[in-house]
Amino acid sequence: MAWSWKWPFFKRNQKAWTQPNFWDLDAPPFVTGSTAEKERIETDFEGYVEGAFKRNGPIFACVVARQMVFSEVRFMWRQFNKGRPGDLFSNTELNLLERPWPGGTTSELLARMEQDASLAGNSFWTKVDDQGRYGNSASGPGLRLTRLRPDWVSMLIGSTSGDYYAADARVIGYLYEPRMFGVLGTGSPMAGAVLLLPHEVAHYSPIPDPVGRFRGMSWLTPVIREIEADTASTVHKKTFFDHAAVPNMVVRFDKDVNKEQFDSFVDAFKAGHQGAWNAYKTLFLQGGADVTPLTHDFRQMDFTATVGKGEARIASAAGVPPSWVGFSEGLQGSALNTNNFAASRRRFADGTVRYLWRTAAASLEVLFTPSGTSTHLWFDTRDVAFLREDSRDRADIIRVQANSIDSFIKSGFEPDAAVQAVMNEDIGLLVGHHTGLVSVQMQPPVTEQPALEAAPPPAPEETEPSEEPGGLNDGA
Repeated sequence: MAWSWKWPFFKRNQKAWTQPNFWDLDAPPFVTGSTAEKERIETDFEGYVEGAFKRNGPIFACVVARQMVFSEVRFMWRQFNKGRPGDLFSNTELNLLERPWPGGTTSELLARMEQDASLAGNSFWTKVDDQGRYGNSASGPGLRLTRLRPDWVSMLIGSTSGDYYAADARVIGYLYEPRMFGVLGTGSPMAGAVLLLPHEVAHYSPIPDPVGRFRGMSWLTPVIREIEADTASTVHKKTFFDHAAVPNMVVRFDKDVNKEQFDSFVDAFKAGHQGAWNAYKTLFLQGGADVTPLTHDFRQMDFTATVGKGEARIASAAGVPPSWVGFSEGLQGSALNTNNFAASRRRFADGTVRYLWRTAAASLEVLFTPSGTSTHLWFDTRDVAFLREDSRDRADIIRVQANSIDSFIKSGFEPDAAVQAVMNEDIGLLVGHHTGLVSVQMQPPVTEQPALEAAPPPAPEETEPSEEPGGLNDGA
């Protein structure tokens, strides 16, 4: 085995962190920190936090929209039978997920995971206790889950051939190096570096990086230009109100106006007509001055449509329908139709959030011990308010399932087998569970009628003597 690290000291080239300039279109939004033996997070985490999440409204809205729905789920165990999911159940092993740290909840844990995944493409978690132990060694008082800041984590790659890009290359450890920021902000590593094994770290990376085999990628990376354009449009709007609040213009003077007269007029003009508070004032000119507008107002520039298209592309990268974050593209026309609005919500829930829930459950499972070989960590959506409108659809599904079960039972199958077949969507589970009884309508028709025996003639009825006069018994 070729190891990519040396213990207890790790040697590598240190690079001072520099925040990317979001105004420079040629400045890369990430730093190159990957080497043959280490894969570092490619995105500049602090650059995305400071330049996008904290300073750009559409980015903040998309991340929070994903976070609010994503954090509503709970985790439970699920037993799989022949590859099909069974009932959900819980045990004391999952208490740590219910209270991941003192005062913390599952929702806060998932909110942090979503923030890290959106801004860095990766989220790392492990166990610690009050005795300073990490990973599987942590089992004492104060046991809790702790977040490893993603830009301080390096994935260590090992290979038996010594080639870190070989097919057998794998993650052999996670090196967590907390940073200490001094006056100059050099960000030099602190002495408390921790090395954790793969089964001691929950690594959540919902979007794989195409050029990184083991790391994830932020969904912000493809829309960096959209973020810059949206930020520039916001600054343009602010500048419009700060400097004019009316169309920009050129003021022409007579050729005989001297410099003192020109400077005096400019100062007076700015004082009376520049800025949002001086908008829409009547403009008075003298001395042959002429005003020519140069630009249009926001409506003439179709400013809303321009900004709306950029917001829609950002929402598309986030997997969030524009109507759910209040973007202008989603608040007009047929997008507000009831059916379209419900379809957008369902697309967000089924296409984006459910995938994130499955990925989060799989990544967190490494920190816990399943109760069986076919038991996996799963998510429970029964208390998610965002999915409450699907209750009618679920009721329709239950009604169809109940009709199917009733049909199977009437066809002679055992009731329990019929329920299992419907719940697992596998009709093959009915094989060998027929009672041998069928419905009356399924009886084969009778082709030959049995011969009927001749019935004996009816016995003659005995007549009683008539009491009427003139009868046979009426004699002398």
